[in-house]
Amino acid sequence: MSYAIISVGGKQYRVREGERLLVDRLALEDGASFTPTVLLTGGDGEPELAPAAVVTAKVLSQEKGPKIRIGKYKQRTGYKRHTGFRASLTRIQIESIGGAPAKRERATQKPQTTLSAPPAEAPSALPKGYSSFTVAQIREAAPTWDAAALAAALEHETTHGKRKGAIAALEAAIAEESD
Repeated sequence: MSYAIISVGGKQYRVREGERLLVDRLALEDGASFTPTVLLTGGDGEPELAPAAVVTAKVLSQEKGPKIRIGKYKQRTGYKRHTGFRASLTRIQIESIGGAPAKRERATQKPQTTLSAPPAEAPSALPKGYSSFTVAQIREAAPTWDAAALAAALEHETTHGKRKGAIAALEAAIAEESD
């Protein structure tokens, strides 16, 4: 990668490896390394939006920007006010651009295994097509189900779905059936 566009403190910067720049104050110690959000990488052919590349930056120092003088004046009234402002800034250096983050790869692998597991574990006592039911459909259909189907649906919701409305509807149907 020859350049990347990163987001730091709500602003976007085009950076290259080894480049130093001033950004809004970051709550990091001098010498700390961090990885800003990468929006685009390019330079080696086609630019890539939302890439899997990582940019590593190092905090060099905390600084103050140049003083800005602000004056207010109204003629013939004797009104004069002067104030100043210096922005709090952080000087960073881009250490490296490229490489895929290990955390993102692990994060994409975990949901794939958990998404494929529930259909295999789904009890056979569940009503047909239960996985596509909405909470409103469960609320309407639950009173007509037998005790085994209600128990299986409640167990499925508490372990997998965790939809509060569906759990409440199933518990209400079980309470009505026991009365």
